[in-house]
Amino acid sequence: MTISPLNPPLTSAKELVHGLRENGYVVASAETVAELAHVPLTNLQDLTQYWEGLPRDPYLKDGGRYRFRRHASYEIQKGGLTLVPHRAHWQSVNYNALHGGIERWFEPIQNQLIDSTAWQSLLLGLGQMLSALKPVNTWFIEAHQFRIDTTDGIGRPTPEGAHRDGVDFVAVFLLDRLGIKGGETRIFDAQGSAGLRFTLTQPWSLLLMNDEKMIHESTPIQPSENYGYRDTLVLTYRSNGFQDSPKRSQ
Repeated sequence: MTISPLNPPLTSAKELVHGLRENGYVVASAETVAELAHVPLTNLQDLTQYWEGLPRDPYLKDGGRYRFRRHASYEIQKGGLTLVPHRAHWQSVNYNALHGGIERWFEPIQNQLIDSTAWQSLLLGLGQMLSALKPVNTWFIEAHQFRIDTTDGIGRPTPEGAHRDGVDFVAVFLLDRLGIKGGETRIFDAQGSAGLRFTLTQPWSLLLMNDEKMIHESTPIQPSENYGYRDTLVLTYRSNGFQDSPKRSQ
């Protein structure tokens, strides 16, 4: 397995589609994310307050207490963003061997964040860009707020290991990292052995991946002080409906 230790080059907003098509992933600065969302960067930074007080994830099978999250689902049709009724997050065991095959009902994202113009513009801007790469009638979006902390001495951003999510595209935004070491991002070509590793450090910087082409994971975090945490936003875009439990689709 070949893993490059070099940080990937940052991709400008106008090159995102080309970079995704050619490489299967791009990394973008916070300034580029703001350009993509058509809002000032300070407006995105104001959203970070909603990562305080996230509910603990009750589904961790390793018994850990280190993950906190909220969840919401959307559709984009004809340029319009619609929040769908709150629903379970479900993945097959083919994509998540650890937590797949069960309906996970996470607490919904707070109304103040849902109603934010900057939040809505981010989801729409990303969807508009992805539609230039893959034209679709509807994007089915799941939004996940995450905090991984060091309460247990170690926190695992991806306890399931290197994986795909079973969607078309995955966007991982680093919002904050405080008092930690680790949390390195690793991505691999799903059809080969080549890989890349780097650490997102700039608040609101972005890793965007074609989920069919790339496998990804993040290494555990440990405290560099008494306590630390890593906040991320993960948005997934899928063109053929939400992933649902077979029982729900019968």
